[in-house]
Amino acid sequence: MKTIIIKYPAGNVQSVLFSLERLGVKAIVTDSLESINNAEKIILPGVGEANFAMQYLKKKKLDIFISKTKKPVLGICLGMQLLCKFSEESSTSCIGIFDLYVKKFKSKNKNEKIPQIGWNTIYQLQGPLFKNIPDNSYQYFVHSYYAPLGKETIAKTDYIISYSAAIQKNNFYAVQFHPEKSSFIGHKILENFIRL
Repeated sequence: MKTIIIKYPAGNVQSVLFSLERLGVKAIVTDSLESINNAEKIILPGVGEANFAMQYLKKKKLDIFISKTKKPVLGICLGMQLLCKFSEESSTSCIGIFDLYVKKFKSKNKNEKIPQIGWNTIYQLQGPLFKNIPDNSYQYFVHSYYAPLGKETIAKTDYIISYSAAIQKNNFYAVQFHPEKSSFIGHKILENFIRL
């Protein structure tokens, strides 16, 4: 099975690669349209700035490819946000798979730090991505922006407000947390995606 991790100006690619290797999956990191078109599974990772990342995807015409592909796609963290319609981060128009507007956390409570960094539970899990994953499992989050709850929400979490920990539409799956940094439960979620 050919698994591609899309290369663009966003961190965390190595962590995803190592996690997949532990699952016995040898993934390729590339921004080549030809290679990505031959993939069976596509991962859009991400730790970075939305506007800068979108400019790169547009330059490589990867935004158009992603929007039209029928292959299974998994967006992680910034990758999830880029699959949404719009992000408040630098007022960025994104790929638009999900009709969601990504918002920045706002809080007047000094104990609610932004960005959210750390472990948090996910609940109301739905769909094949969460096969054999128990409700209220802990996952690792690092982010200042979030996707609100919507009709495509397949997992929720709470930090300042309730928001989408994961979303799905057709062949597109996306998680706000970092499964590659979330111990055996996170690895199981990656494995579920690979086995789709």
